[in-house]
Amino acid sequence: MKSKNTRKIEKIKKKHGFLAIIAFLLTCAVATMMLSYFVYSLFYYLLQEKLTSEYEAISYMERIYEQSLADDYEGDVHSVLAEDGREYIIRDASGKLLVGDENNTCSEEGEPVLIDGSSDKVELFVDKAYPFVAVDNKGEATVLLLELINFIDGHKHDSELFLLLDDSDIYSDYDNVLFFKSDSYLRIPVWMGMPVGDGPETFIGKGFIYIRMSDVSIMIITTLVLGLLFFIIFMLFLVNMVGNIKNQKRSMKLFFMDLATGGHNRMWYIYRGEALLKKKSSASYQYAVVSAQSVKYNTFCMCHSVSEGEAVIRKVSDCIAKHINRKEVFAHESPENFMLLLRIRDQEELMGRLNALISDLEHIDNSHTFTYHLGVAVLMPPRDANGKILRRRYVDLEQDYNNACIARNTLNGKEDSGIAFFDLKLVEERRWHDQVEEHCREALQKQEFVVYYQPKYDPVSRMMKGTEALIRWQSPEFGFVPPGKFIPIFEHNGFITEIDHYMLEHVAMDQKKWLDEGIECVPISVNISRAHFIEADLAEQIRDTVDKTGAPRNLIEIELTESAFFDDKYALIKTISKLKEYGFAVSMDDFGSGYSSLNSLKDMPLDILKLDAEFFRGEGQGERGKIVVSETIKLARSLNMRTVAEGVEVKEQVDFLAEQGCDMIQGFYYAKPMPADEYVKKLTEKIADK
Repeated sequence: MKSKNTRKIEKIKKKHGFLAIIAFLLTCAVATMMLSYFVYSLFYYLLQEKLTSEYEAISYMERIYEQSLADDYEGDVHSVLAEDGREYIIRDASGKLLVGDENNTCSEEGEPVLIDGSSDKVELFVDKAYPFVAVDNKGEATVLLLELINFIDGHKHDSELFLLLDDSDIYSDYDNVLFFKSDSYLRIPVWMGMPVGDGPETFIGKGFIYIRMSDVSIMIITTLVLGLLFFIIFMLFLVNMVGNIKNQKRSMKLFFMDLATGGHNRMWYIYRGEALLKKKSSASYQYAVVSAQSVKYNTFCMCHSVSEGEAVIRKVSDCIAKHINRKEVFAHESPENFMLLLRIRDQEELMGRLNALISDLEHIDNSHTFTYHLGVAVLMPPRDANGKILRRRYVDLEQDYNNACIARNTLNGKEDSGIAFFDLKLVEERRWHDQVEEHCREALQKQEFVVYYQPKYDPVSRMMKGTEALIRWQSPEFGFVPPGKFIPIFEHNGFITEIDHYMLEHVAMDQKKWLDEGIECVPISVNISRAHFIEADLAEQIRDTVDKTGAPRNLIEIELTESAFFDDKYALIKTISKLKEYGFAVSMDDFGSGYSSLNSLKDMPLDILKLDAEFFRGEGQGERGKIVVSETIKLARSLNMRTVAEGVEVKEQVDFLAEQGCDMIQGFYYAKPMPADEYVKKLTEKIADK
């Protein structure tokens, strides 16, 4: 089988040339038949006219002879017939000559022949001296032209064959038998026989088919003219067909050309690559489908120009071409991407070639440094159940290249060159991604998303001072799904904004419910994604959502991730100011996880600063980490901000943070995230177990 795109390309390639060839052949066939029919009809008409005339004369002689027998004519009927000047003979049923010259040139056997305008039984006998009139398989008289012309060429002065109207030599100035100067006739003898009454005798008379030589010349010239016209039409169609095929090839060349590099494009890669993979000689080889991307190409174009970027791409194309042999293909897909199909023996050879390619590509320009990401999908030789290698019957290079792109995308965010291979794990990740996107809205409507709560404690008094709301997905189909498996997908497709509203509303409803039950509540922080901050009325949306539940605003803390502070700074300051004006506390989450800006602390009117959990893991636990944490707490206190340390898991960290004056600690040391019913028990107790 062939892929859909390959079939389309082959259809385009064959369409114009195939139609032109069909049209050309049909035209040639029709023109040949018309010319042949015209010549045949003209010749047949002339032959029948002259044959009919001779038949009438001979049949007249036969009737005279027949009448003489019927009337017992006492005179010499043969003398009467001889006056016509026409040679004749009479034979009996056995073929014995009864009347006539024994040296006559009439053949022994005759064949029935059709004569226009006559229903009588007539036989045609070939003249043995000039056997050029015979009966064809249709029962019609015909002249054997080729034999006649060959005979004439050797008997140009035969007085029996030519009848001269004057004394001139018909060939005096011409060697070609087709043209004649004098007014002469070619006379071809023919014998026609008919039965005498109902008796056994056959009357056979010798006739002549007279052909005027000037008529022959006209007929030949007409045929030549028609043949010339046919040839001209033939050549016009041939030139047009060849032109169409050439234009079609030029069009296909342009269709497969990449304008930036002058090489091949994606369509050619798919078409040529699939044809290569299907070859019998390719069956035993592994192939690597490679998606190569120049990581900094767009940045280069922004800093320089698109034309300079295209010059670099041409260098990249030339460099890749040096690494490709004639059994492989490559093409330019998009400004920064190239497609390769490499024939390999094993993984070691592939890695060696790819690393060599990256090394050369990184040094194509002495003034700039470029890096490249390569995604690879390896195609193994297909085998049957017994391990025998099979020829690749169905190839979908589009899908294979898409797999290579999926592998390459795993390198996104990395600035160094790298190689990533496609495997089934990526397929599962892609399938999970699609399933999440497919079910997320239905899950929201059915309230499958559950709010979990993780308390925050004062490290000195061990009293609960706050809580963070965290989301979990309890799916009937997928089971219990942790946030790390679906939150990144929601952030990518924009569904996170609906999750934020969902969480805010449910937290406010829980706070209101617990207050109504007489439980003393602490503020609960709710994460608001940076995607929300493009909305000018975000503060009003949050206010209205909380007010609709009846929960106090001071018990809802709005938590922003550090990355949100790198968006529209002034819009963010405006939103934070409104939230504080409406009575909400605002915190910065994950402070220190990225390249934190002190300007953010200077300009943003924040209430709480949350120290990223990485401060308390790995190398962050060293002396340098302690100094950073200590100074950050002091800075926050100087700016009238409270601090929360998240991700705290051991007592030594708690003691250190308490000593430094950290306001709250959130982490597994005190409590893991828990469902609402367990959280209520902790809330009523207030004090930590440890």
